[in-house]
Amino acid sequence: MQINELIGFLNKLYPPQFQESYDNSGLLISRDNNEISKALLTLDITPEVMDEAIEVNADLIIAHHPVIFKPLKKIHHKSPVEKIIRKALAHDIAIYSAHTNMDSARGGTNDKLCELLNLKNCEVLSPIKDYLYKLVVFVPEAQANDVRQAIFDAGAGTIGEYDSCSYNLEGKGSFRAGDNTDPYVGEKGKLHFEAETRVETIVPKHLLQQSIDNMKAAHPYEEVAYDVYPLANNFEAAGLGRIGILENPMSQEEFLKLVKAQLSADHLRFSGTAKKISKVALCSGSGSSLARAAATQKADAYISADFKYHEFQDAAEHLLVIDAGHYDTEKFVKDIFYQHITEKFPKFALYLSKVNTNPINLY
Repeated sequence: MQINELIGFLNKLYPPQFQESYDNSGLLISRDNNEISKALLTLDITPEVMDEAIEVNADLIIAHHPVIFKPLKKIHHKSPVEKIIRKALAHDIAIYSAHTNMDSARGGTNDKLCELLNLKNCEVLSPIKDYLYKLVVFVPEAQANDVRQAIFDAGAGTIGEYDSCSYNLEGKGSFRAGDNTDPYVGEKGKLHFEAETRVETIVPKHLLQQSIDNMKAAHPYEEVAYDVYPLANNFEAAGLGRIGILENPMSQEEFLKLVKAQLSADHLRFSGTAKKISKVALCSGSGSSLARAAATQKADAYISADFKYHEFQDAAEHLLVIDAGHYDTEKFVKDIFYQHITEKFPKFALYLSKVNTNPINLY
C-alpha cells in the first residue's frame, strides 16, 4: 500500500497533537518510493535494528522512541543516530515514531500496562490541558439536523461515554446580501431575518479542522457564521499515566511479585510502604514527575521508571513507589503496533524486531 495510508491510520490512533512539547513523533524519514510492503516494529532504533531492517527488506521502521530527538546540525557517520540516518537514506527505508502521543492515546502504552496488571475502572492520571474547543455555528432551522450530524461525524460532541452532545438554541439571524452574492435565502440589497438554530458542541484539537470542514460542507449558506472558543477544561479522554483499581486488594509483597511477573522485569526498585494495595497509578517510561498526581489522587502505589534518589525520598512519603525500568514498562509497544495494524491491514507484512534494545545490563 501507499505509506501515507498506513501513517494516516497511525496518526488517527495516536494523534500527533497529543505529543508533549519536547517530543518529535511522526514520519521522521520518508522514502522516495511511496509504496511499502513490509514494516519492522521496534521500541528503539539502534544500528543493530537498522541492520535488521535491511536484512528483512523492510520499507518502513515503526518505533516508539524517535531516532531524531534532539536537533541535528550535521550528519557524518560517527554517532549511532548519524549512522542510522545515513543507512535509512541509502536503503530508502522510512522511519516513523509514535512516542508521547502513543503514551497519551487510548489503547497505547499506559492502557496496555493497565491491562497487564488487570486494573479496573482506569482513568487518565494527567489529562491533556488546553486541548478542548467549543464550536458554535448558526444554521437555518430546516438544515440544523444535517449540519449537526456532519459535525458529529467528524468526531465532535463526545463527553466521556456520551457522544452526539450539543446545545441548541432557536433565534433569528439577520443579514443583507451584497451585489456579488448568491444568497440561499433573502434578496440582494434587502435586510433579511431568518429563523436559525445556534448549535454548539465540544471538539478536541485534533478533530477541530475536520469538524469545521464537515460543518461548512453541510451548511447551506455561502458565508457561514461560526465561532471557535478555547476552553480551560481538561481533555479527560487522553493524557499521560493511568490510575485504576485492583480487582482484589493485596499486600505490598504480593503486589511487587505481581508487577515483576506481569512485566517480566529483571528487577524492581521501590521505596515507601503500603499496608494494602488497592488503588494503583502508573506511567510508562520516565514518569517520576507524575508521582505527586498519583499521591493527590490517593493511589496506594505508583509504577513508573527513571526515578532519582531524592525523587524516591519525596514520593515515598505518600505511597509505594516502584521503578520497574524504562525498557520493561514499554517493551510491549511492538505488540500494540502489531495488534492495531493487523486489525486494519490483515494482509500487510509486519516483522517484530528480535533485537534487545535495553541499554541497561545488570551484574
